[in-house]
Amino acid sequence: MTESSYLSSVRASYDAVAVDYARLVGPDLAGKPLDRAMLAAFAECVRGDGGGGGRAVADLGCGPGRVTAHLDGLGVRTFGVDLSPAMVAVARRTYPGLRFEVGSMAALDVADGVLGGVLAWYSTVHTPPSELPVVFAEFARVLAPGGHLLIAFKAGDERIRLDHAYGHPVDLDVYRTPPDLIAGLLAGAGLAEVARLVREPDALEKSPQGFLLARKDQAVPFGSPDRRSMPVVD
Repeated sequence: MTESSYLSSVRASYDAVAVDYARLVGPDLAGKPLDRAMLAAFAECVRGDGGGGGRAVADLGCGPGRVTAHLDGLGVRTFGVDLSPAMVAVARRTYPGLRFEVGSMAALDVADGVLGGVLAWYSTVHTPPSELPVVFAEFARVLAPGGHLLIAFKAGDERIRLDHAYGHPVDLDVYRTPPDLIAGLLAGAGLAEVARLVREPDALEKSPQGFLLARKDQAVPFGSPDRRSMPVVD
């Protein structure tokens, strides 16, 4: 698969900022109870769901690995994938007991239908909206039927240009995306919305923050009746 042109800029930018990003962001979940609540709900869904229970979870765009480690602490077998080799190096140094790999979330080195969950924690904010269907289709491909996705994103409807971040020059676009658009594109990939949260920005944020939990449709076993044709019994 040919790599989309924006990915080269994203990789180079995060390679440049990796060490300072990890130092400056740190354990930023500590002061965000609603963010932690969404991660806890995701972890419980993955642990308890028949389609995902016991399967691994991929933290895609894991950066320095802090959320990967948070999920691991919630009892979820989690590994991280990031486009930036420098970010993966930081994550491996910081959390040597966890698995981190270099890779693109648009073309994962993961077999079909093997993951119990996918986490995309602000990892799509640099993805042009026109590219999101390809990324979401890849999420759906690697999820087992009944598996869950949690995506965190910046809510809104505009593109922000970044030339400098974390003490370094960068070449990044940041997209604020309407929650309804995210939900609709996920539905088009076969990932049905379960819940969403939009919270107001904290002191260091400039826009509302969105979180959407979705579930991959359960496959109907070959030869079994289509449940949609069955009568509903209370």
